Amino acid sequence: MTDFFSHLLHEFKLPLDNPVLIFSLILFIILLSPILLKRLNIPGIIGLIISGVVIGPYGLNILEKNSAVDLFSTIGLLYIMFIAGLELDMNEFKSNRNKSLLFGLFTFIVPLGLGFPVCFYFLEYDFNASLLTASMFATHTLVAYPIVSKLGVSKNQAVAVTVGGTILTDTAVLIILAVIMSNSQGNLNQAFWIKLTVSLAIFSAIMFLIIPRIAKWFFRKLESEKHSHYIFVLAVVFFAAFLAEVAGVEPIIGAFVAGLALNKLIPHSSALMNRIEFIGNSLFIPFFLISVGMLVDISVILSGPVALIVAATLTVVALFGKWFAALFTQQIFKYSTAQRQLIFGLSSAHAAATLAVILVGYKAGILDENILNGTIILILVTCIVASFVTEKAAKKILIESEHDNTDLIVSHNEHVLLPIANVDSIEKLLEFSIFIKDKKSPNPISILSVVSNNDEAEINILKARNKLEEFVKQASASETNVNIITTIDHNPTSGISRISREIMADIIILGWPRKIGFIDKLIGDKVEGVLSNTDKTTFVCDLEKPLVTHKRIIIAVPPLAEHENGFEHWLTKIAILAQELSISIQLFCNESTERAIAKVLKSAKLSASIVFNPFSDWDDFLILARNVREDDLFVLISAHRGATSHLSVLENLPNKLEKHFPFNNKIVVYPQQFNRNLIRERYENISSEPLSKGIETIQKLGKEFGNIFKK
Repeated sequence: MTDFFSHLLHEFKLPLDNPVLIFSLILFIILLSPILLKRLNIPGIIGLIISGVVIGPYGLNILEKNSAVDLFSTIGLLYIMFIAGLELDMNEFKSNRNKSLLFGLFTFIVPLGLGFPVCFYFLEYDFNASLLTASMFATHTLVAYPIVSKLGVSKNQAVAVTVGGTILTDTAVLIILAVIMSNSQGNLNQAFWIKLTVSLAIFSAIMFLIIPRIAKWFFRKLESEKHSHYIFVLAVVFFAAFLAEVAGVEPIIGAFVAGLALNKLIPHSSALMNRIEFIGNSLFIPFFLISVGMLVDISVILSGPVALIVAATLTVVALFGKWFAALFTQQIFKYSTAQRQLIFGLSSAHAAATLAVILVGYKAGILDENILNGTIILILVTCIVASFVTEKAAKKILIESEHDNTDLIVSHNEHVLLPIANVDSIEKLLEFSIFIKDKKSPNPISILSVVSNNDEAEINILKARNKLEEFVKQASASETNVNIITTIDHNPTSGISRISREIMADIIILGWPRKIGFIDKLIGDKVEGVLSNTDKTTFVCDLEKPLVTHKRIIIAVPPLAEHENGFEHWLTKIAILAQELSISIQLFCNESTERAIAKVLKSAKLSASIVFNPFSDWDDFLILARNVREDDLFVLISAHRGATSHLSVLENLPNKLEKHFPFNNKIVVYPQQFNRNLIRERYENISSEPLSKGIETIQKLGKEFGNIFKK
């Protein structure tokens, strides 16, 4: 018994050295500290940093900094920077790159301009020490970024500007660090500058030219190996961090650049993105925040007035420098108060790059112990301030955006119906449905299988349900609810039409019709039948290639399309798809349609990058094939028969499009024609189809006569 107790005491001897026990303790802290502090309205991030202070070598000495803690801490830091690059709205970033440049300039120059005279004249450090410490004020770490991501405001323009500014200012500071180190060692010469420039150019070429091509090939070749995708992404992140280190800058720059390089290939609503965020926010990032707390030495405050004065001075200058940078940015770009607070909150936390700069300077003998200890206190205070300010500002922006979006067209009770005839094509159709679905809608995506009404109907229903169950798992990986519906009907068309009315579907997503035989031509194919019997917004999709491999969306919009009831609906969905894939839209339409599209996008506050191209030759619309590349997604807006924008030339589309766009993914959109079923309820037995067919026949005959006279 005594042996047991002595063994137990040995295991709990401080600091802990049993890796299993250390990991258990860390996991309990990650689990409990946010839950306990949430009751006090304190951000969970602060709980993790304070926990690190308590258990660290300068607190209760429960844990000491060792290789395992350092490894997980490094992974967490790289993960924060990687996710920041991955979640960056590239269209927003490109349209606001000048704003990011200006904010990066402000957040670099203002703290540097404030910090240098304070360190040189007030704290009386020499030039190298003053410049190095002042450059530390210019850095910031996106410690509070998980708050922004969690609250769903990461697409806000203020976030894009801040993240863009972060990479600029941190890169500049880390280059200054390399310059000061070379200067202190007497190596600052022409060879140093040539080496730095060439190595950064090679690093950029590898990351932006080679890595995306490899990633695209990998995702296409191993499309079904979902776990391999995550491992590949992690490997790219750490390889990029290593390459950055070799190039002469900090690894965090490499991780951020890896996020930018893979941004277009990992849509925000995809299962892969969900896995990356889940593992990072659950394990690696909390580990990093705890390790930041473990650096804080509380005894520094009690060691004498000099250390306290240095710590207080550094902290005040750091916070004021970032606040002024945010204020200048707000004044120039007319941002709201909440956006200014968000910029300040995100950019005021000092941790990773700050620590890297100060530790390198301390080890080289440029900085003394007071600066090192003062920086540790600065890290704790700024992380706490940043967390409070960011959470408060993000909630304000969330409330403001909810008020702004009250007049949007899309209902938050949207219901998507996905009828399936061929199980082989369901995966890409389901992915498309997840991308365009309204994230706020409580309704699931309904996958429908219609079984023929015969003697084996019940057996076939069970078979269909079993086949479709695995796709529920695919959707749940991206946190999307899926409902499986199997029904018996005499034919698929009537089954789809009936279920779409029963569940009050807003969107129907159909697979591309296969080549039909003579009998089908006589009685009409399934797609034609669904379109004739429903008035829902319908997407008919031919998706052979993965959606992430596209570089542009080409949309052809016929005249008068803006007068269709479902105009705003389909336009919003395509714009959301473009945002998910981080690609631009090329629109071919006339001037009045262009004005209507611009108005809808402005009111919906969608940041999709759109280029308008005037187009009016709809009698020969297939000449658009000249403007379409193999990696473009071609979207053609058609219309139900009898609709305002219906053109006879747009009939029998699948055969025409397959002939002229054989290597492209294609989508044909049929906008909702009526407002729900109001018109159908009033005039259920009246049909305009015979009249519209007659008019179309007369138009065709007129056109033929015109051609004869031309000849």
